[in-house]
Amino acid sequence: QQAQVAEQFRPSRELVIRVPEVARRLDISRSKAYELVKRGQLPSLRVGATVRVPVVALEAWIQRQIQGGAV
Repeated sequence: QQAQVAEQFRPSRELVIRVPEVARRLDISRSKAYELVKRGQLPSLRVGATVRVPVVALEAWIQRQIQGGAV
């Protein structure tokens, strides 16, 4: 019963991802992904000690890169 309730409230997709996952999805190094976050070029937030990137922000960033050129 409790598992069914939890499943109902689970988003249909991830809301945030860790920086290594950003790197994997963009096919870039982890250090490059962390650099983009550190420079503020890629929006992020902290959850405790971990840096997370909202998936919608990553998608918007990709669209901006397509329209305006590479990083």
